[in-house]
Formats: sequence, structure tokens, C-alpha cells
Amino acid sequence: MIAEPEIPTEFQLPQETEAHFSSDTDFEDFDGKIYNPTKVKSTSSKKVNISGEKGKSGNGAKSATGMNRMNGHHQQNGEVENMMLFEVVKLGKSAMQSVVDDWIESYKHDRDTALLDLINFFIQCSGCKGVVTAEMFRHMQNSEIIRKMTEEFDEDSGDYPLTMPGPQWKKFKSSFCEFISVLVRQCQYSIIYDEYMMDTVISLLTGLSDSQVRAFRHTSTLAAMKLMTALVNVALNLSINMDNTQRQYETERNKIIGKRANDRLELLLQKRKELQENQDEIENMMNAIFKGVFVHRYRDAISEIRAVCIEEIGVWMKMYSDAFLNDSYLKYVGWTMHDKQGEVRLKCLTALQGLYYNRELIPKLELFTSRFKDRIVSMTLDKEYEVAVQAIKLLTLVLQGSDDVLTSEDCENVYHLVYSAHRPVAVAAGEFLYKKLFCQKDPESDEGTVKRKGRQSPNAKLIKTLVFFFLESELHEHAAYLVDSMWDCATDLLKDWECMASLLMEEPLNGEEVLTDRQESALIEIMLCTIRQTVECHPPVGRSSGRKVLTAKEKKTQLDDRTRITEQFSTVLPQLLAKQYAVDAEKVTNLLQLPLFFDLEIYTTGRLEKHLDSLLRQLKNIVEKHVDTDVLEACSKTYHSLCNDEYTIFNRVDISRSQLIDELVDKFSHMLEDFLQEDEELDEDDAYQVLSTLKRITAFHNAHDLTRWDLFSSNYKLLKIGIENGDMPEQIVIHALQCTHYVILWNLATVSEGSSTKDRLIMLRKQMRAFCQLCQHYLMNVNTAVKEQAFTILCDILMIFSHQIVSGGREVLEPLVYTPDSSLQSELLSFILDHVFIDQDEDSHSTDGHQDDEASKIEALHKRRNLLAAFCKLIVYNVVDMHTAADIFKQYMKYYNDYGDIIKETMSKCRQADKIQCAKTLILSLQQLFNELEQDLGLSFDRTAPGFSGVKELARRFSLTFGLDQLKTREAVAMLHKDGIDFAFKEPNVNGEGYPAVNLAFLDILSEFSSKLLRQDKRTLYVYLEKFMTEQMILHREDVWLPLISYRNSLLTGDDDTMSVVSGISSRGSSVRSKKTKPATGKRKLPEAEESNDGSWISREHSLQSPLMMQSPQLTSTVMREAKRLRPEEESYMGVYQMPHHQPAVDYNSQMSWLIAQRQQEEARQQERAAMNYVKLRSNLQHAIRRGTGLMEDDEEPIVEDVMMSSEGRIEDLNEGMDFDTIDIDLPPSKNRRERNELKPDFFDPASIMDDSVLGVSMF
Repeated sequence: MIAEPEIPTEFQLPQETEAHFSSDTDFEDFDGKIYNPTKVKSTSSKKVNISGEKGKSGNGAKSATGMNRMNGHHQQNGEVENMMLFEVVKLGKSAMQSVVDDWIESYKHDRDTALLDLINFFIQCSGCKGVVTAEMFRHMQNSEIIRKMTEEFDEDSGDYPLTMPGPQWKKFKSSFCEFISVLVRQCQYSIIYDEYMMDTVISLLTGLSDSQVRAFRHTSTLAAMKLMTALVNVALNLSINMDNTQRQYETERNKIIGKRANDRLELLLQKRKELQENQDEIENMMNAIFKGVFVHRYRDAISEIRAVCIEEIGVWMKMYSDAFLNDSYLKYVGWTMHDKQGEVRLKCLTALQGLYYNRELIPKLELFTSRFKDRIVSMTLDKEYEVAVQAIKLLTLVLQGSDDVLTSEDCENVYHLVYSAHRPVAVAAGEFLYKKLFCQKDPESDEGTVKRKGRQSPNAKLIKTLVFFFLESELHEHAAYLVDSMWDCATDLLKDWECMASLLMEEPLNGEEVLTDRQESALIEIMLCTIRQTVECHPPVGRSSGRKVLTAKEKKTQLDDRTRITEQFSTVLPQLLAKQYAVDAEKVTNLLQLPLFFDLEIYTTGRLEKHLDSLLRQLKNIVEKHVDTDVLEACSKTYHSLCNDEYTIFNRVDISRSQLIDELVDKFSHMLEDFLQEDEELDEDDAYQVLSTLKRITAFHNAHDLTRWDLFSSNYKLLKIGIENGDMPEQIVIHALQCTHYVILWNLATVSEGSSTKDRLIMLRKQMRAFCQLCQHYLMNVNTAVKEQAFTILCDILMIFSHQIVSGGREVLEPLVYTPDSSLQSELLSFILDHVFIDQDEDSHSTDGHQDDEASKIEALHKRRNLLAAFCKLIVYNVVDMHTAADIFKQYMKYYNDYGDIIKETMSKCRQADKIQCAKTLILSLQQLFNELEQDLGLSFDRTAPGFSGVKELARRFSLTFGLDQLKTREAVAMLHKDGIDFAFKEPNVNGEGYPAVNLAFLDILSEFSSKLLRQDKRTLYVYLEKFMTEQMILHREDVWLPLISYRNSLLTGDDDTMSVVSGISSRGSSVRSKKTKPATGKRKLPEAEESNDGSWISREHSLQSPLMMQSPQLTSTVMREAKRLRPEEESYMGVYQMPHHQPAVDYNSQMSWLIAQRQQEEARQQERAAMNYVKLRSNLQHAIRRGTGLMEDDEEPIVEDVMMSSEGRIEDLNEGMDFDTIDIDLPPSKNRRERNELKPDFFDPASIMDDSVLGVSMF
């Protein structure tokens, strides 16, 4: 039974057993008079204090009659009557006012019985099955009743009505709260002043809220807070009535004596006195609830209880600001803003929003704002997104109340959140930005100004402000995120494209500043983003959780806006391109994207063909002037968008495009012929002309089918000359390779349609193979950029023309399948090893000489990751042999930070494709690393060297990737061990059999995989290991033999019948099995169920020539003993050590002492090694956790220390430095409390909530 603390005593409650009311007039004054509680007080004969001590009833007949009626009531109806009020509220079908009215009628008839029903109602709402009887209510204290009810709880379930799932219980909370509110509202004129009902209910709820049972505490706290809210509403009404009465009294008293009504003055004085008495009683009730419940529960261990308290205190301050909106109550909200749970912090912010929304209340919040403003600003970076959103909205309300409260630094902390990836946070920050910078009223603005358009419109100044903000934020690549953040609050401003175009086209007015080149570029980018979001109707990448389904109204708005965009920019765009923007690469790139969002039908229906022709002329001029790749690709996309055969403008655009391509191809062919005829090196001018023309052709070939111009032959000749001469400029080679690649892909697309002939298929096959040979040659080029281009194209072609090209019913393409030979695979792998697995400082070519530039380093790393991913894709899809991945896997530890995710994913995909081959590849990578160690450190290197430890750690990581299901990886792990054993004994020592094999130390690495073996596979591998061992190997105990001993013991670990080799033989020869073998049962045993296949995996490999196992020494006693009977699995194990029945006698005592000593030493070594490995593993994991980088193994469970404070400890910590018996303002918390109450600089640290290291924020 849970111990129940005593309920604090603060005021006296009467226990009335005789007083009954004869009519409704005792409760309500229908003439409007306020009820005088003295009528009831005079009948009160017994008192009860809040601690639950109830006086015994008198011996009067009326009292006895009432008591008998109450007892009889409960005896006859049982639980049905007690449950009735709870069931009605739970169902929620009846109007709550009628339910309350029925209870009031019952209370008028027999208030003890009705009050007992109300008490049981609260008990049952807590999920308790117990019932408070009349006898318990009369003779037991509250603490004893609560302790008794605690025993009635269902211990099997922790749920109670407020936490139960399901729609019915979700509605229960609202019905429960409504019942309490209606109850107080209906009783506010009489019953709540009888010093019986309210005092008893408050006493009960105070006791329940102090219970250690969560259900009692949560339910009673919610009830008490809702009761307090209802009383605050009553107090507010009383205050209003008192003010009205006082005003009437003053008016009447100020009249002249002749017209003054003395009776009315006396009546008003009496009414004011009664109101004052009622107000005092209500205040006493509220004070009891606040001190008895709120002050203790707002810091409860359960976050839901804390949230209820903070939510309700916000309601009180908003509802009755004159009494509650002061620093004595605000401090609780300020303190709780440091709560560990986001739910509680969220309630604090929503409570404050209700206060700051009313500008009349803001002067009362000045001190609170000055104290807790920094905390609110810091909460904009809260780890809970919803908390951050509400914090920004609260700051927006603070900003609207006063511009001087938030400093420029505070505003800047919110400004940058418009670029947040979480859209609600960004939208809230966008609204804050709009209120701060764009809602300032211009005193010169009037109705005439509003009607002006273009450069003179009011939005012109605001658009400039937006441009200035975008440039000052220094995030120039995120204009789309800025536009999306302000889309909801500044739609009209962002859609004023006419004003934007005027700012770009028209000359500035007198005295107006001219936009700089940088500002014009920013304006064009913002304009493009607004048009894109208008047409696409969804946020930019990274902010949308899914494509939104547009309503009919939104679709109509979208079509209207698209039409307006087309009409506006179809005429303006050619003029903008004809202006100086045509020579600016950044500006023209953005402007050329505008036609992608046009409604092209408008060109025909709006008779805008001349503007289309003007646009096409400008496009041709841009192609001829620019050589920038981005500009050329933008032109290509624009032509592709305009060349849509669904529209009537297709023929006009197609002719223009064909003429442009004809000119480019003719120019390129003539320059190439001249170069071939002259047979000499290209000068700089000729090289530039060839490169610029080739760039334009390549850019167009990316989006357009240029097959009819036969670009393969010319590009092939150019690349062939580059290989023969070796002096071709690198950019020409790079673009020639890319252009040829596009030719191959467009030809493949044509062939895949099925309409091509067999000759076309053969020609494509020849072109593809010839091009692959060229790319293979360029892999040996001295220029890194050329090699990277050749490698990327080779990987793409090998992937496209792999065996998967025939899938999906495309068997006709089988002649195109191309499998790389071993030389090509080797060259691709060499490229990866030479250009990917390098240090940052070595990558001088990729960073263009800017090693110190952090952005360049990141870009270079991104490029190397793409190269590695392209090659790993070939491994995963079995385009290249899987064993080539060994050189990739062995880099897992060294380059974990850069490529760990790619390598691990490659391992996973390889294992899914072929488990055994993947395991062989893993062990091959370890063997390669071991051979490199031998080359660097010599054959007899120290196994404590860092290099060897690194290989062991890599093996441990590899073993973790096999997972926990040993049955799925059984054969793969077994074959891995077999290959490892073969490698360890592959090269015998040149000094003879008495010396360890050259690679014997590899067994130490192999032992990392022993834990992944099944027990029967360990025995089979042990037998296989014995084939390579000799008698001398078993007896050696030098350090060089420790890898063999360690690995042999790892194969025996977990086998109850085989502790060690020698001890196992001794135990079998020196004991007699007296118990009979149990018959086999029908139950399946895993993994022993597959013991019949112990050697299945080993039978698949060819037999190996291994040294013969010499007969081991036999140890016997002078006393002949019967051989121990073995289980079937032990017989297979003992097949290697045949035990003769008659053995020669030896010194038994000396032999056994040696055996015992050896066995004890081996066990001690195993325990010490296990302890060291555990400590090492734990330290490594903790170090990785502190660094914030996971190990990325799915099957490894990190050891995380418990850094969360316990609930009891947190409550004790919160109690420090706080006096809850008073509501005085001057409550300076202790230093420890401040440290616990505030947030660390890392706002995303989930380890603590009321943190141990925080900023010092002074309380009130």
C-alpha cells in the first residue's frame, strides 16, 4: 500500500448533519437579492478541518433520520447509484446543465448524500474501483479515505480515464471539465457560500492532489484547476457587481437632499456589504486551491500535471487581470519556461500569447518582459518545433505591443529562421519579419498613392527593402526559402510583378537611388522564385511533406496568376534580355527560366507572336554571345519548353532551333576539318572557337535529340586525335566525351522504342564499345579532370549497358550487353584508390589550388563521394566482380567520416545479393591489410602495434554487420572462418614445423568473428583447424603461438562439454557416465536442429592438402576406468582423439597437477581478456557517444549513461530557494535553482531539460 502524506491544514470546514432546506428560496433570491450565507451558518452544528477530521453527528432524531436515509440509499442501490454521475458525464449525451441541475436538486433534498455522490464521482474519474461509503465519509479522515481508495486500484493497468485511448475517453476530459465549470456556475448564487459543499470538495481535491498515485494526482489537479477557473469567473462577476453598486451609491449620495432616497442608499450599502463578504469567501477558496494545489503541482514530476497548472494560470491572468496579472503569478510562468518537457514549455508560451494579444495588458507585463525576454528569444531555437513556432509568434505579439522592447540583436535571432527547413518555423519567422520591416506605415501614403502602379506604387519601397534584407542575410542561394516564408503574410507584395519589372526596366525618379548590379540580380532571383511558387503551388524542396491537393478555388487562382504572368512577361522578357542583362550570366540564367512557367497558349490567343519572335531572336543572340555552361543549359531548357508539339507555336520554335543547331554543327565541322588538314597544334584562338562551339552543342544535346546531325564521328575523331597527340586541351576533351556520351544515350533511346533496324542496333554496339575503349585510354590521362570525366562516363555506360538492360521484356537489346574485362575493372579500381581515398591536402587538383578554402574542400569531398558511389553501384549490381570491393571495404575505418555511410551500404547490398561471396570479400580485405602490415613492419611484427589493432577493430566492425540472426549468416560466417584458417597456415615457416606459420597472427583477427558461429559450426571448424596443427603446436605456450591458442579457445567458448583440448580429454577419461541418455523429444531445438548439416558448407569447397594430425598424448590414471559415454555431438568431436581402453601408466599426480595449473591459467587469461575487451568496448562507445557520432552498426547497442534527473530528485531540486506559503514578489532563487531552471546554450540537447549549466536569469 502506498503511504499517504497528511493533507495540509489551512481552514475549517463544517460538517452539517441536521440542517436541511425547505425550499428553493433558501438558495436563490428571485427578486435579485444576494443570498445571505448567515442563514445556513446559523444551522451549522459541527465543524471539520481540512485535514479530514470530521465531527461525529448529534443524537437528534432529525439527524438520525437523515443518516438512516443516506445509509439506506447506498445499501439499496449499490454501485449503480454511485456510478450514475460518472457514467452520465462519460457518455456526454445529456446536456451538462441538466445533469448539474439534477444534482443540485438532490443536494437540496439531502446534501450529505449528494455530496457523497460528488466525492465518488471524483474517485471514479480517477479510475479507482472503490466507493466511499457514508460510514467512511463520516468517521474517517481524508488521508485514511484516500489510502483506502488507493488499495482499490487495478495494479495491472496504469491507464485511467484521462489517459485512456479511444474517442470516448478523449471526449471525457472535456465533459469532465465542463461539468465542474457548470457546477460552479449554477451554484454561484448560494450553494458555494454555505461553507459545506465547496470546503469539502476543496479538502478532498487537495488531499488527492498530494497523493503518490498518479491517477489521483492528475485527475484532482485538473479538477482543482478547473474549479479555480470557475471561481475566478465568479469573482470577476462579483467585482463587476461591486463596481456597479459603488457607482450607483455614489450617484445617489451626490443627489440633493430633497431627491435623495435614504432607503435606496441603505439597500445599496447592504448589497455592497453582501457582495464584499461573498468576494472574501471566494478569495479564501481561491487562495486555498492556489496554495494547496497549484503551488505544489506546477512542479509535479508528471509533465501533464505541470501543463494543466500552467494552462489554467494563463486563463486566470487573462480573465481577471486586475487580480492575477501581476509579478506574483507571472513568475510561475517564467520559471516553467525552463521545463524539461516541450509540452509544458508550449503551455507557457500559449498562456503568454493570450496576455500579450491584449495591448491594454502590456503595461502590466513590462517587468516580466524585461526579465524573461532573453529566454523567450532563446526558445525560438527550441528542439521542439512547435515550441519554437509559438515562441516566434509570442515575439511577434511583443513587437506589435512595443517596438522598443526587442533589440536589433533579438530581431536578428529571429530573422535568420526564415531560412529554416521546418516550414511552420519559417512561416512564423516570415510573419515576424513582415511585421517588423514591411508594416511601417508611410505618412506620405494616401489613397492617391495606393492607386499608382509600377515604380511609383507603395510596394516599390517594400520590394527594395526585401532585396536589401536578402543581400544582408548572406544566404543568396536560398531566395526560394525566403519567398516561401513570407508567402502567407505578404502574398500581394510578392505577386506585384509589374512593380518588380518596372524597377528593372524604368529609369529611377528624381532623387531615387539606382539599384546596384548586385541588387538587380537579387531582385531577378526573388521575382523568379515568386513566379515558380505561384505556378507550382508548393514549397521548395526540403520544406514540403507531400504534394498538396489544390481546391477548386486554389486551382482557379493558379490559372489566373499563370495567365497574368504570361501576359506580363511575354512582352517584358525580350526587353529585359535586350537590355544590359544579356551580358550578365547570373541575371540571364534566371530570366531564361521564366518561359518555363508560361501558359504558351496565350501566345496564340493573345496575338503575341511578334513577342515570341523577339524572344527567339534574343535566345539566339545569347547562345552566340555566352559560353557559360549554366547560361547555355538555361537556353536549351527554354527551347525545350517552347518546342511543345501540343501548341501551335511549335513549328515556329522548331525552325528557329534547327537553324541554330545547323549553324553550330557546320561551324564545328569546318573548324575540325581545318585542324585535321593542317596537322598541327591548335593555337589559343582556334582552341577557344572549338571549345565554345562544342560547349553549345553539348548543352543542346543534353535536352534535344540531335541524332540526325551525326555528331559521333566528329567527336570520335577529335578524341582519337587527343589520344594520339596527347596535347589536346582538357576542356575540349571533357566536353567531347560528354557530347559523345549524349549521342550514345540518344541512340539507345531510339533503339529502345523498337522501331529501329538490326543494322542500327549493330552500329550502336560498335559505337558504344569503341567509345568505352576511348574512355579507358583517357583514364590514363595526366589531367585529373579528364580522368574524372572518363571514369564517370564509363561507370554510367557500364551500368546502362549491363545485363539488366534486357529486363522488362527488352530481350532485343541483348547484343548491347557489355561486361567489363578484368583490365578495365582493375583500372577503375585503381582510379578509386588513387583519387578517392586520399587526404584533403593531397587533393590539390580538385580544389583548384584553394586548399584553405573550406567551401572548396567540401565541394571536392562531395565530388569524391560521387565517384565512389558510382563505382560501388557497379559492385552492388554485379557489373564488376564482388571481390574488387575488398579494396573498398578495407578503407572503412580509415575514411569512416568521409565515406563510411557509402561503404556500409555497399556491404549491406552485397550481403543481400550473395552472403557467402560477401563474406569472402570481407575476409579478403582483412588479408590484404594483414599483408600490408607484414610488408611495412616485417614478418615478426608486434601484435600490439597500432596498425594491427586497427585491423582487429575493423574485423570487429565487420562482425557486427552480420547481425544477431546466426541462422541467416551461418554458411557465410563459416566460409569466412575457413578462408581465414587457410590463409593463416598458407605459408609455412622456412625454419621448420616447430616454428609458427608466417600468417599465424591472422588467427587473432579471425577470432573477432567467432561469436557469430553456431556451436556445431564451431566444433566443425575446430576439427578443420586440427588438420593444420601438430603435436608441438598444442604444447607451445610462447607469445608467438598466442593467436592460435586464442582462436582455438574462441571456437570452444560456449560449448559446455569442451572447456579446453587437454582438460576435455582428461575429464572424459577420468569419469564414468552413470546417467542414461534421455530419449530424443519431438521438440525442435534451435540451432541444434540443423546439426545434421554441420559439414555441408565445408563440403562445397575443394579438399585441401593439410598437414596430418599427429596422435595426441594420452593421459590415464593407474586405475583403469571405464570410458565415458558420449552424446552424438561429442562423438563427432572426439573422433580426432581416439581414447584407447588400455593406456600406458604415467605419473598421475604430476600429470593432474600440470593439467589443473594449465586449466586455471587459461581460464584466468580468458577472464582477463574478456574484462579488458569489455572495458575497451565501453570506453570506445562512450567516447563515440560524447563525440556525437554513432558507430552506424545496426546490431550494436551503445551504452548510454543515464543523465536524466529522477522525478523525486527534480522535485527536491525545484523546492530549493522557494517559499510557497506566500505570494510575495521578492523571491530570489538560490544559485543552484537558477542553474537548474535555465537552458544550456545547446538548445537541442535532449539529455537535460532543467539543466545543470545555464545562464543566470534573475527572478522577481
